[in-house]
Amino acid sequence: MNDLVLKGGRIVDPSQGLDKTADIAFAGGKVAAIGDGLAGKDVRDIAGKIVCPGLIDLHTHVYWGGTSLGVEAELLARTGGVTTFVDAGSAGPGNFHGFRRHVIERSPVRILPFLNVSFAGIFAFSRTVMVGEGADMRLLDAREAVRVAREHKDLVLGIKVRVGRSASGDSGIMPLDIALDVAEETGLPLMAHLDAPPPARHEVVSRLRKGDILTHCFRPFPNAPVRPDGKVRAEILASRQRGVIFDIGHGSGSFGFGTTRGMLAAGFLPDVISSDVHALSIDGPAFDLLTTMSKFLCLGVDLPTVVKLATVGAASAIRRPDLGTLETGAIGDATVIDLKSGTFDYADAVGERMIGDERLLSAGVVLAGRWWHPS
Repeated sequence: MNDLVLKGGRIVDPSQGLDKTADIAFAGGKVAAIGDGLAGKDVRDIAGKIVCPGLIDLHTHVYWGGTSLGVEAELLARTGGVTTFVDAGSAGPGNFHGFRRHVIERSPVRILPFLNVSFAGIFAFSRTVMVGEGADMRLLDAREAVRVAREHKDLVLGIKVRVGRSASGDSGIMPLDIALDVAEETGLPLMAHLDAPPPARHEVVSRLRKGDILTHCFRPFPNAPVRPDGKVRAEILASRQRGVIFDIGHGSGSFGFGTTRGMLAAGFLPDVISSDVHALSIDGPAFDLLTTMSKFLCLGVDLPTVVKLATVGAASAIRRPDLGTLETGAIGDATVIDLKSGTFDYADAVGERMIGDERLLSAGVVLAGRWWHPS
């Protein structure tokens, strides 16, 4: 007997090319079947709603209580429909063990972290105190980063570094070069944040390797990836050819409608849609992953593609093909979504407003084959 059956929803699973109305069953923590007339112990009618693989937010900050920018993953899972949170380097070698023991291991939802190359992680990120962790070279100890990454190799996805005027100050490109050394030594991918120059965009993207992630990839001017004439910059095109992964990472200052319109018009889709939700973006403009996905929907990207970029795309970026799919036998995570029509006011990170006619809202979450509804 199946443990849970969701009946009559629109199943959108880009990993299988599925977009159809059907039932989906879960048993023993796994996806059991997709079909018609399925029976189970817990049966829920979700007609009119969308079922997709459990959403993966590739860029979040969920070291709640351990860093000033941390938010609660469990709360976001219930309201935002995310089943896997990728923490983008909140913790560094000096406090990663606390993140693991006190947050990750106690969380009812999956948290997979990148390790910040800075010893203290992102330690001073608030409305009143803002100190870039890459601005003080005394905090960048490559050996310590390698040691902790190896000690927690069962959990650490990769290495995170933040560069730019806010994040690395006078250190410029040096934190990125150190992080690349750590990533190469440990055999892990790198996720690179870039804000305003210095360093310049071309200095950063030219260093990234196949499988490395450029987050905030559709950031507004300066360091935007698209030229004023609408052409994608040559170094951006070259890095995609090399296999660099482009991640949205909306956040409070890193996503622009103007940049996005230009990139989409040029036929350049991101590889991943993520929210960069943290203490300064959770109440706007990012809010959560579904809001960021909704913005792309209203900018003309079709629903299956939007879902793909928050499931298959994210799973590929973190090298976890067992996630982001509803194939039979896969981990039994799913997100149930309401697609609402109406008039919705959206904002980007520089204050531009956009009125959209659609919005995605969470209608429930399945974790390990069990209904985990909002409380």
